Amino acid sequence: MLTLIEKFLFAFAVLASLYMTYVTFGRMARVVRRGQGRLNFDHLPQRLWTGFVSLINQGRIIRHRPLTSLFHFAIAWGFLFYFLVNAVDVIEGYIPGFRFLGDTPAGGLYRLLADVLSIGVLVGMIYFLVRRFVVKSPVLRYYDNVKLHPKMLSGIPTDSLIVGGFILSHVGFRFLGASFLAALEGGDPWQPFASMAARLWAGMSPGAQTVGWHVSWWIALGLILAFLPYFPYTKHAHLFVGPFNFMTRPQRRALGALDPIDFNNESIEQFGVARLTDLPQTHLVDAFACIMCNRCQDACPAYVTGKELSPSTLEINKRYYIWDHMKDLAAGKEDPLALLEYAISESAVWACTACGACVEVCPVGNEPMFDIMGIRRDQVLMNSAFPHELKGAFTGMERNANPWQMASDRLEWAKPLPFKVPTVEENPDFELLYWVGCAGAFDPNAQAIARAIATVLNAAGVNFAVLGNNEACTGDVARRAGNEYLFFEMAQANIELLNSVGADQKRILASCPHCLHTLGKEYADYGGNYRVLHHTQLLTELIGSGKLKLKSPPLSGGGKGGVTFHDPCYLGRHNGIYEAPREALAQAGLTLLEMDRQKNNSFCCGAGGAQMWKEEEKGSQAVNANRYAEAKATGADTLAVGCPFCARMLNDANTEAGAPMKVKDVAEIVAEAMA
Repeated sequence: MLTLIEKFLFAFAVLASLYMTYVTFGRMARVVRRGQGRLNFDHLPQRLWTGFVSLINQGRIIRHRPLTSLFHFAIAWGFLFYFLVNAVDVIEGYIPGFRFLGDTPAGGLYRLLADVLSIGVLVGMIYFLVRRFVVKSPVLRYYDNVKLHPKMLSGIPTDSLIVGGFILSHVGFRFLGASFLAALEGGDPWQPFASMAARLWAGMSPGAQTVGWHVSWWIALGLILAFLPYFPYTKHAHLFVGPFNFMTRPQRRALGALDPIDFNNESIEQFGVARLTDLPQTHLVDAFACIMCNRCQDACPAYVTGKELSPSTLEINKRYYIWDHMKDLAAGKEDPLALLEYAISESAVWACTACGACVEVCPVGNEPMFDIMGIRRDQVLMNSAFPHELKGAFTGMERNANPWQMASDRLEWAKPLPFKVPTVEENPDFELLYWVGCAGAFDPNAQAIARAIATVLNAAGVNFAVLGNNEACTGDVARRAGNEYLFFEMAQANIELLNSVGADQKRILASCPHCLHTLGKEYADYGGNYRVLHHTQLLTELIGSGKLKLKSPPLSGGGKGGVTFHDPCYLGRHNGIYEAPREALAQAGLTLLEMDRQKNNSFCCGAGGAQMWKEEEKGSQAVNANRYAEAKATGADTLAVGCPFCARMLNDANTEAGAPMKVKDVAEIVAEAMA
C-alpha cells in the first residue's frame, strides 16, 4: 500500500500526463483531419470487430517471418494484458489489502498470466534489440538509391532504442516489483518466475523488500505516465493506430479498386495527390500506423529488383515529415512541401507495378500503392508529367480505343478458326459475352489465347458472342498510369455500350485479369454493375459439369516435367481467384509444381501499373526475369499463366533464357487436352 504522500504525488502525475497526452494526441487527430474525405465509421459494430481481430492476430503478421512474428506476438499480447496489470497495480497501491480476484483460482490464473507474459515481453524485446543493433538484420536496411528523410537513418534506431528501453524498463521493473512482493509474502506458486527472482531478496529485511516493491512500482507506472504523451512521436503508436487503421479504412470491392474522381464537381481544384494534405485521411493514418517492419518492401517487385521504390520508406518519410511539422499542420497552416520533395522520387512513382503486394502484406492496414496512384494522377492531370512512352498508349486509347494504337479489325484473331465467332449483332440472344480485350485482339501471343478460349466455348456448346469492333479498352492502363480523365471517358462509353447490348443482365467472360477487375469491380462507381468471371473459372465450370470432355495428359501442355502456375496479381491478389486455374490444370491431368511465392504472396510479372507501355526503371534486375527464374527453379517444363500481360512478360524472359520452358495460358493447355 502507498503512503498518503505517494498517493497524492501519483494522482498529480496522472493528471499532468493525461493533459500532455491530450495535447499530443489532439495534434495527431488534427493532422489526420487535414486529409481529404473522412474516416469510415459506418457499420460500426462490424468495423469494431475488424479492429479487434486485427489487434489480436496482429494483422496476420505470422504469414511472413514466422520466428520474428512469434516474438512480436509475445510482446503484443503481453503489452495488451498489461493494460489490466497496470490498472490492478494502481488499485492495489491505493487500497489496503486489495488483491485482484483474491486467492481464488481466477486470481491465481491472472497472476500466472502476468508472470509468464512479463517474461515473454522481456525475451521478445531483447530479441528485437539484438536483431536491430547486434545482428543488424538486412531486412531493416534500405537501398542507397531510395529517397530517405534526412532524419530517418538516425531516427529509426533512436526511436527503436527509446521504445525498446521503455518496454524493457516498464515490464522489467513491474516484474521486479512482483518479485519483491513475492519475497515479502514468502513466494507465490502462481508466479513461478517472480518467485524464482524472489530468492535473490530472501536475505533482505521486510522493510528493504517493501522499499524495493515501492520503488519498482513507481518506476514501472511512472514510465507509463512519462511515455503516454510521447506516444504519437514513436513507432510504438502502431499498437493502437494499426487496429484503428483496419477499422476505419474503406471497404473496397477489391484490394486494388481505386476511388473515382468526380469530374463533374467544378469546385475540385486539385486532381490527384501533390502534398501530404491532398491524401485521404485514411492514408495519413497510415503514416502513424507504420511499424517500420519493411514487409511491404520485401514484397515489392520494384524494390526487390533494385528500383528506387520502397513502400516502407514512403510511409516512414511521411511520418518524419509530420513529426517535423506536427504543430503547424495541426494548426491548419499551409503544407510547405510536395511529396516528391521528401517522400518519394519521381522514378519510384513510375516504378510501381500496382500489384498490391504492399497492401496485402502490411500487418497494420497501410495502402502505400494508393498514395502512388494518387501522385500519378497529379503528375498527369495537373502537370502533364509522365514517362514519354506512355504518350503513345494514351494517344492510342484516345484515337483507336486501344493502347496498341492499332486501327485494324478487332476480329482478326478469330479468322483462323474453323468456326465463326458470333458478334452481339449476329447473336443478340447470347448467354455469355466474351470480352476479348485489346491484348486478345492485337497481341499475337494473346490472339492464340483468345482462339483457345473460343475453341473451348464452341466445343462446350456455350451460347456466346463478342462485341467485335465495338469493343474498346476498359481504360485500366490509363487509370493505373494516372490519366483518370481518360479512364473516366472510356468507362462511361463502355458502360453505355454494355448496357445497350444487355450485358448487365448476362455474364461477361474476361481472359485478361485487368479487364476482369476493371469491368467487375471499378465500373460500379459509374453505374456499370456486371457479373464478370475469368476464363479459368468458366473452364472449371464447364469441365465439372461435363460439358467439356478432356483427355489426359494434353498433347504438349504439361510435358514430363509438370507445370507451374504464375498467379497474376489482378486475378489472385486483387480478386481472390486462386483455385480455379489450379483446378483446370489438375482436370487436364497435369502435375502442379508450386513456386515459393504463390497465391496472395505471388510475385508480379512486371507488366501491371502501365509498365507494359513504358521502359522499366533502372534497377539491378528486370521484374520478369526475377519471376521467371523462380518458375524455372521449380523444375517444371511448362509455365502456365492466366493473363495476356503475364504471358508476354514471361515469354520474353523465357526467350532471353534460351526458351527452356513452354509458356502457355491455362486455356491453351485445356484446349490441347480436349477429347
